[in-house]
Amino acid sequence: ISPADGKILKISKSKAPETLLQEETPDFTKISIFMNVFDVHINRIPYPGILSYRELEPIDSFNKPMLAMENSIVDDLTIDHDTAEYLHCNQRVLNKIDSLDLGFSYYVLQIADYDVDSITPFDLSSHRAYQQNERFSQIRYGSQVDLIIPLDGSTGFELLLEEGNHVEAGVDPLLKIKRPFSV
Repeated sequence: ISPADGKILKISKSKAPETLLQEETPDFTKISIFMNVFDVHINRIPYPGILSYRELEPIDSFNKPMLAMENSIVDDLTIDHDTAEYLHCNQRVLNKIDSLDLGFSYYVLQIADYDVDSITPFDLSSHRAYQQNERFSQIRYGSQVDLIIPLDGSTGFELLLEEGNHVEAGVDPLLKIKRPFSV
């Protein structure tokens, strides 16, 4: 289920960024969701598990406020994700969810707007169990949430939505989990 309200900016498959994930995850699927000023900024757990989080260091590079991106969405509903380098300069929190049911961990990366720079977890304790759809954090104003799912050979995923679709946190399914049956 979607962790955030917003527009799906990009769905990508690539190698795990070494600066983002410390564990060995050879490949992953990342679904980036942009929340504009009209979206609810409460983030929810996509699939049940034990949540731990850590704040990531911002990367010192060129930065633009997200207001330009929000205006682009409102004006013509188009966005150039390739020019969004500024996202890495904002406050970032990496949430790791260990799922016993899935047999692996997945991640929710929260990226706050430069102008507001406020990501607020509802519970400061580490390694807390969460149910699917439970609220875990809030981001102020226009921000982005990335759902990062490691790929492995035992569990396959079927994408249910496309780039450009608008989703609601806790309501819209993003992926269907397909497990192979053993004989």
